[in-house]
Amino acid sequence: MIQRICVFCGSNSGSNPAFTESAQTFGAELAARGLGLVYGGGRVGLMGELANSVLKAGGEVVGVIPEALFTKEVGHTGLTQLHVVGTMHERKGMMAQLADAFVTLPGGFGTMEEFFEVLTWAQLGIHTKPCGLLNVAGYYDPLLALFDDFVQCRFARPEHLDFVLSDTNPAALLARLISYVAPTKTRWITDEEV
Repeated sequence: MIQRICVFCGSNSGSNPAFTESAQTFGAELAARGLGLVYGGGRVGLMGELANSVLKAGGEVVGVIPEALFTKEVGHTGLTQLHVVGTMHERKGMMAQLADAFVTLPGGFGTMEEFFEVLTWAQLGIHTKPCGLLNVAGYYDPLLALFDDFVQCRFARPEHLDFVLSDTNPAALLARLISYVAPTKTRWITDEEV
């Protein structure tokens, strides 16, 4: 049962107003469904917009931020809970532990690194939590095409694509996360199978 969703997203707002709107809408949807938010604890960019929208709608927001970022005054001090940890590794581990699912909104290198780590954990069978992409304004179209290339080039199996739930609509993505059943095949292709 999903109670909290970990969201990875940019600490900047990006160039398209749709990115901010989607963060706000997604946050409102979480709160409306009684789902808590786990995120990186920032008050700026899409992270701040997301957290503020959940809080405004009366929802729970749990932030996890490394001390170095908190002291640079990017930490959000108005959350339900804020965990200040020592390192980025501790941050990601705690976020994963506190959440029942993962969603990635638009973001940059850090957002992608967080998404790929939890997606790899799913592929390896380390967890069975759903991993979603909110594909705002086609932002993740190139990434989804790259995933198809992974399969075509035999670096992933076709069923590994089932680990990634993608939608353009926040409510539809949440519905897919809630009804998710983890694929049973989690291992990678070996040279003997090529």
